[in-house]
Amino acid sequence: MEIKIIKTNKKDFLDLLLLADESEDMIDTYLERGELFALYDEDGLKSICVVTQESDDTCELKNIATYEEWNGKGYGSKLIDHISSYYKGKYATMLVGTGDVPWILRFYEKNGFSISHRIKNFFTDNVDHPMFDGGIQLVDMIYLSKPL
Repeated sequence: MEIKIIKTNKKDFLDLLLLADESEDMIDTYLERGELFALYDEDGLKSICVVTQESDDTCELKNIATYEEWNGKGYGSKLIDHISSYYKGKYATMLVGTGDVPWILRFYEKNGFSISHRIKNFFTDNVDHPMFDGGIQLVDMIYLSKPL
């Protein structure tokens, strides 16, 4: 397994980025200012994530996605472990915002995050169409944090 930092042609990963954030316009707001990590194994690309600096002591995991056929195989957790080590000492805290979906919250909690705060009606106020994940409509943004 190999994790690479992608510095150019980040839009080449748009198909995978769109799995985690279905708005290309939203992806455009953070992709170039963020660091893109790509996880490969012997069979090719499996997962990606984008991390941005939000303040002197805080970074944010803006997007993490694994091709659907590889979900549940530990690739996302490997990426989180890698970026947590990579940013340790550079930032004190890593944030991630997500929809209020139980299996996603469990994934982040399993990877060392805990619920920090909620932004009410984030998805209904900021997205021009209803968004669903696993049949659950996304309404509030749940932020989780992880000490680095």
